[in-house]
Formats: sequence, structure tokens, C-alpha cells
Amino acid sequence: MSSFSTRAQESLLENLTIREDRSVVFRYFAPDAKSVKLVFDGELRKEIKTIVSESYHSVKMQRDDNGVWSYTTPPLPPEVYTYQFDIDGVCLPDPTNPDSIRVRDDKKSVFIINGTPQTALYVSEKLRGKMDTLVFKGTADRKDRTVIVYTPPQYTDGQRELPVLYLLHGLNGNQTAWIDRGRAAQILDNLIAQKKANPMILVMPDANPECLVSQGEDIGLMENIMHFGSWNKMEFEHIYPEMDSYLSDIYHFSNRKGSRAVAGLSLGAKQSANLAILYDSTFSAVGLFSPVAGHKQVPTSAYAHYWIAAGRTDFFYGKINGLRNKIQRKNIPYTMYSSVGGHTWRNWRVYLTEFYKTLF
Repeated sequence: MSSFSTRAQESLLENLTIREDRSVVFRYFAPDAKSVKLVFDGELRKEIKTIVSESYHSVKMQRDDNGVWSYTTPPLPPEVYTYQFDIDGVCLPDPTNPDSIRVRDDKKSVFIINGTPQTALYVSEKLRGKMDTLVFKGTADRKDRTVIVYTPPQYTDGQRELPVLYLLHGLNGNQTAWIDRGRAAQILDNLIAQKKANPMILVMPDANPECLVSQGEDIGLMENIMHFGSWNKMEFEHIYPEMDSYLSDIYHFSNRKGSRAVAGLSLGAKQSANLAILYDSTFSAVGLFSPVAGHKQVPTSAYAHYWIAAGRTDFFYGKINGLRNKIQRKNIPYTMYSSVGGHTWRNWRVYLTEFYKTLF
């Protein structure tokens, strides 16, 4: 990569401007670079009303006489967006944007275009609740599992016992996935404040530490796919009771009947279905978002809420319909939430929002 001045880059107050028409101006100061590209998960060349897929596009930025490269998008739909700059073949997050998250095998910068009741839930200047990070090691497998716990303001350090939702990530995620990309804490925080969801504790564990994504940010999707079989060992499902007991001693979870729920996306949805079967008297509600599940995950009994959600262009939609048919044949009540789009965070954030509203 050609050298460029980090000091000069930092002196530029912002590399991103959201205009009133919801178009976005991207800038990057790199006077010595031969080429700078914007890598972006939104539409770069034409205005569209709804984004139904989550794929990255790149476009060449134009250099001015001062060494500032720029590109302006068409007006964008309200949503959460991520981006990088490609400077002479090396991709980097925006150094002037403090909000960066892990996407697949590297860091990308993130911003939100607000403008709908849904996207307003993603925005929070400061959480009203509290988030903690702990490490749990089960006696069975002796593996360290990092866990993020969100407690709402109604909790006030254990003075009030609250029900608990376990929220599980997918193949290419860990305990941070629902926080970083899913906006899970912000959504729940805002829904509780609006009295559209009941106060609850949110538990987001690393549900598969054998997957390499948990071991380093340079590990990509393909390496994790090579470890796909580790999900079939059901290690998290078997250590769940011990984790719940451990966390209950710290957070004073409610032990009333019906005070546990579980939900997950993709392979995390498969784990959620497994947990519901293994501990069918424990969970009052089960949420399967774009589930990668088969006949072994068909529930064995009824739940207060058994909730399945998927986009109609999800590449697992046929398999999801097969799961629905098996559930119907067993006369087990369930709710199906269908949407546009596919196997994407844009859908999973909406599914989580709707699921929150049904709980406890």
C-alpha cells in the first residue's frame, strides 16, 4: 500500500456526512494513494426503497486537488450500514468513525440512517440499562465461554427478579454478534422505555467456542464452515443448566414458571430448538430466526409462544417450510412471521423486535 498520512487523516473531522435526502457523502484523505474505493453494504449506484439482501459492493472514489477522495451515494433507505475504505488494495475501517464492528473476518465501520419507527429503536445515545461481560467455564467441557448480560433499569442490581431471554448467535458470530450487528440491547432498551416490551434480562453467550470466530478476528467464514460439525455436538445445549444456575446466583434471575425464553438466528435457532426439546418444561417461548433446522428439531410439546421467522428469499426457506409442515402435522401451535429478503441482519433485527413484544 502506498503510504498516507495518519496525522492528516485524523485531522479531517469526519469522513461521512448523511445529507437531508438520506444520500451519504464518503471522504478519505490519502494524497499518496493510487486508488481508493468504498466498500459498502448499501446500494451505490441507484436509489431503491427497500434493501432485501446484505451483500457488499465497491466503487472507485474520486480524488480532488487536496488529496481527498470522495463518493456520494444515491438516497438510501433507513437502515444500519457498514463500510470500509480500500486504499491500494488494503481494506481499513474509517479511522474517524469510533463505531466499528466485526463483520465476518475483519472490522468495518457502522452508521445508521434513521427515519422509521424500526430504525429509531437502533439508536441510543446512552443505554438506560447496563451491560456486563463475564466468562463462564462449565464443569463438563471446561471451555471458557464469554457471556454478555444486559439488565434493564428496572433490575436495579438484583432488587427485582426478572425473566430471562437467552439470545444465540449464528455460525459466523460469537457473544458480540447480537450486540454489534443485532442492536439487541438498544432495541430492548427502547421498547421497554416505550412500554412495548416487558422488562427482562438478556443473556448472549458464546454458544460455540470451538468455532474459530471466537478465537480471533482474522478467522473468516470459510474456516468456520470447516468446523460446522461442532454445532452437532450440542455442547452448549448440555451445559445450559449449569450456566443458568451460575448466572442466577449473580443476577437473581426469576425462578417463576415461564420465566425463561430462548431465541437464535440460523444455527443459533437450531440450538434454540434443541434447548426447547431437551428442557421442554423450562422455556415458555422459543424464537427461531431463519432456522437451519430439520426433523430432529421438531418440538415435542406446546409452548406459550413458538415463533418462526424467515425471509421469503432466504436460501433455507424451503427447509424452514419443511420444519413448519412437520410441526403442523404434530398439531403444535406456532406463529410464522414471513418477510421480504433473506438470511440477513436486516431481517434478524426486525424479527427480534417483534419477538421481544411477545415475551413474559
